[in-house]
Amino acid sequence: MSGAMAHAAPPPGVWRAFLRSPAAVAALAVFSAFCVVAVIGPWIAPQNPYDLAQVDIMDSLLPPGSESWTGMPYYLGTDGQGRDMLSAMIYGIRISLLVGLASGIIALAVGTIVGLVAAYRGGWVDTVLMRIVDLQLSFPTILVALILLVILGRGVDKIIFALVVVQWAYFARTVRGVALVESAREYVDAARGLRLGALRILFGHILPNCLPTMLVVATMQMAAAISLEATLSFLGLGLPPTRPSLGLLIANGFDYLQSGRYWISVLPGLVLLAIIVSANVLGDRLRDTLNPHL
Repeated sequence: MSGAMAHAAPPPGVWRAFLRSPAAVAALAVFSAFCVVAVIGPWIAPQNPYDLAQVDIMDSLLPPGSESWTGMPYYLGTDGQGRDMLSAMIYGIRISLLVGLASGIIALAVGTIVGLVAAYRGGWVDTVLMRIVDLQLSFPTILVALILLVILGRGVDKIIFALVVVQWAYFARTVRGVALVESAREYVDAARGLRLGALRILFGHILPNCLPTMLVVATMQMAAAISLEATLSFLGLGLPPTRPSLGLLIANGFDYLQSGRYWISVLPGLVLLAIIVSANVLGDRLRDTLNPHL
């Protein structure tokens, strides 16, 4: 079994190869900074935008650099409800990253199990599971998510469920392809010859060798999930108005763009763009460094 573990280990110098890309290092720094902001957000935000007792409608639509009548500074201005845009964006980052990470992890778990079982069992099991995956992938993701949210309603748990439904098939297809290659290797034949259980072979030997590819796909799908959540919230079918994500913040300021109040939509849009671009750059670099054929 030592051959299996050696094959599962990442190639030497992967981290050094990753750091040789200035764009990847910058993307890692940007994405890490957003993750830190999401974790410590309640302690650094000047205001809790969800607490109506802290929001004053008289402070609505103030430009960046303004102050409230109580002297509180609004460094990035306020929106139409009088919420501090800096605080609203910090909380919006928390929700966007929560939705992206949670839906990505759950979809990864479901898709990994389906892909491993399909590759290992083969035959009619593989055929049935992959036809379900093909059926899922044949529908536009935005359409499926819209239908689910119309049925289920708004809420963080609802949108996470909808994103899991539209994402798991990508992981299942990818994991199956990698697991098929690994199932034909000698260490799997040796494990079968030793009469090891199917679960031990799948999760103890085949799965570790699928992890590099799964990591790349998970990074890409997380960025796609954040983008899709923002799209759904912008259309009014994502999160409730009392828990504004970045997409909902953009939607709230859309009607004010022509009146010159750009900060309500533009600033959350720039933050959302930075998160998605940094996640995609990380995924691209991980693919280049973890793929032994490149």
